[in-house]
Amino acid sequence: MLPGFNKIVEERIKAAQRKGEFDNLHGTGKPLNLDELNGVPEELRLAYKLLKNSDLLPPEIEIKKEIRQTEDLLQNVTDVAEKYRILKKLNYLILKLNSTRSASIAFEIPQHYTDKLADRLDSSRPNAKD
Repeated sequence: MLPGFNKIVEERIKAAQRKGEFDNLHGTGKPLNLDELNGVPEELRLAYKLLKNSDLLPPEIEIKKEIRQTEDLLQNVTDVAEKYRILKKLNYLILKLNSTRSASIAFEIPQHYTDKLADRLDSSRPNAKD
């Protein structure tokens, strides 16, 4: 969220609480329905249930899982050549994940070389400080 926007939201929530606007909400005092398929559209529930019962994950989740495992592996490697190989694999997985999405580019996961590239470009500028 935008800076300052959180504060406005919090103030409005507190004002609504003081006015008692949350006192008589539907379901107050009843347990939450924590059915795992509660937020899934009805036409997709059978497919999700089949995937879950088969211990299968959607491809996007599989790739995310592999990305997390590769990031963990990368943190423990000290050999430069091995680190480079793992980093290439990690960037490939991120590219693969980003290419499967149909969402905005703003939601893509950044690859792991952008900071180093920016630093290198910044240091190669004529007025760069050494």
